[in-house]
Amino acid sequence: MATTVLGVCGCAAASSKRVFSSLSSSASPSSSAACYLPASAARARASIRALQLHSTFTSQNWSSQFLHVEGDKLPFGAKAKSTNGASRVGTVAANAALEAPPKDEIKRGGFRSKSPQETNVVIVGATGYIGKFVVKEVVKRGYNVIAVAREKSGIGGKSGKEKTEEELRGATVCFSEVTDAKTLENALRGKAQSVDVVISCLASRTGGVKDSWLIDYQATRNSLDAGRALGASHFVLLSAICVQKPLLEFQRAKLKLEEELMSVGEGFTYSIVRPTAFFKSLGGQVESVKGGGPYVMFGDGALSACKPISEADLASFIADCIVEEDKINKLLPIGGPGKALTPLEQGTMLFEIIGKEPKFIKVPIQVMDFVIGILDFLVKIFPNLEDSAEFGKIGRYYAAESMLVLDPKTGQYDAEATPSYGKDTLEDFFRKVVRDGMVGQELGDQAVFK
Repeated sequence: MATTVLGVCGCAAASSKRVFSSLSSSASPSSSAACYLPASAARARASIRALQLHSTFTSQNWSSQFLHVEGDKLPFGAKAKSTNGASRVGTVAANAALEAPPKDEIKRGGFRSKSPQETNVVIVGATGYIGKFVVKEVVKRGYNVIAVAREKSGIGGKSGKEKTEEELRGATVCFSEVTDAKTLENALRGKAQSVDVVISCLASRTGGVKDSWLIDYQATRNSLDAGRALGASHFVLLSAICVQKPLLEFQRAKLKLEEELMSVGEGFTYSIVRPTAFFKSLGGQVESVKGGGPYVMFGDGALSACKPISEADLASFIADCIVEEDKINKLLPIGGPGKALTPLEQGTMLFEIIGKEPKFIKVPIQVMDFVIGILDFLVKIFPNLEDSAEFGKIGRYYAAESMLVLDPKTGQYDAEATPSYGKDTLEDFFRKVVRDGMVGQELGDQAVFK
């Protein structure tokens, strides 16, 4: 069956094939399991903490606090007031971005006055899909890059040390397990006496409950702590735009890490990058359509929209975050160039490129709701089905929610408010994939249907 990707936001989606196969499989042991806020100084941190940003999110009331600030900005060190926003959509972290601290405080980091050749940048998640692009871009800009990788990396752990070192050419490769804090710190000490910046491209490959907390939270937190232990004063986090409406475990895990990162305190800065859809996530049906198959979508094909960004453009934006002052201590939603596109528009574009008459299959969203309902019931009896239930919810989320900035006042997604960056377009990507195939674009665990 053709691969249909609902996926987006760079977050790992899971194969629905696993969801349905889980229904017929016998119960088996469940998977093993695995939690600072915008403030670069104690003053801002105190204001944020007063807003109770450690609220517990649930699907019924997943947004318990909203931020209302003068002039739509929270100046460094300013106070803000919060109001209960249970009836609205969004989170306090959705669109509220702190302004950068005064320049004299920024300079305390020290590294911003160095040349790239004198700046040590650690990149974790370096062998992941986006991580590889980030390593390449940061190396190209002349920084001393220490790329952290597992000894067996890539999809299914197929890449050994030699292949990994070849893929990360130009960087010093540090082989370590990011899930063990002390092991990671010791491994980094063996590669550098000090660190200036840490960039995290870590993300759960499946979006499963335990894996999300192990990777999106704990491993990323380990990277933060290890970097600080070696003197890092800036952290660039690759998050996801979908965390602004947190209904899934990986979103909650990412949000908790964001909060802890933003509350590290004075002398430490951050940039939190929240991208929309990656091109890769939207290319799963190209081969099927090229072969004469239909384009599959949910509802009328207009339930959601996104402003997809290429992996190379996203890597460039992340590299900008190393030193650019307008990206310091900010939540940074980012999409690619051009208008927001619905699945219907994406499919129509693809048929035009291939030169075939459009042929669509529209799947009622209620089908997913039915399956999720069954799984939620079964997980009470068979806890090992926990991930299968979560995978179904991930697929449903991607089918119905836009990967755009969410306006907390209106509860609507806003394409105009979603920043654009880069030059690569989805149309160019589709043309390339139609011509060359998905070489280097393997979907792995991110496919929703296979």
